[in-house]
Amino acid sequence: MSLHYEVVFSCFLDDETPPDVLDALRWHLGLGDEPPATLGLDAKDHPYRLLSPDPDSYLPGGDVASLRRQRVGFTAAGDVFQWGLHSRNYWLDDDLGELVTILDLIAPHVVEDGYGGHFREVYDTDLTVFEFRDGSYVRTPAH
Repeated sequence: MSLHYEVVFSCFLDDETPPDVLDALRWHLGLGDEPPATLGLDAKDHPYRLLSPDPDSYLPGGDVASLRRQRVGFTAAGDVFQWGLHSRNYWLDDDLGELVTILDLIAPHVVEDGYGGHFREVYDTDLTVFEFRDGSYVRTPAH
């Protein structure tokens, strides 16, 4: 019997995030029809959409997926924009190994060090947090 998990990504990506990364994210989120050609030889690392909302999700309130350019402030030079990524999905335990696909894709572009999401078994209160630092990530059990 499989365990089921809530997987959440919630972070800002730099406004200068490369278009191929954004295209790959859009595809994973179900916001694009075809896998981007820029995945090229890495298609083996992106075998299927990992963050696309399931309309029949068992999570309360359902799955969500969003990637949008947001105004997050301003400077003397003008408005400051970043890409807001938020997804919440219902995953089987067999798929948790695929988390590195998304983590490796976004980590170099996450703006703020610290919390970037989490996963938890759906009936558990303990979270494992995705923490971003210096273009990389760690998974930390929360207490």
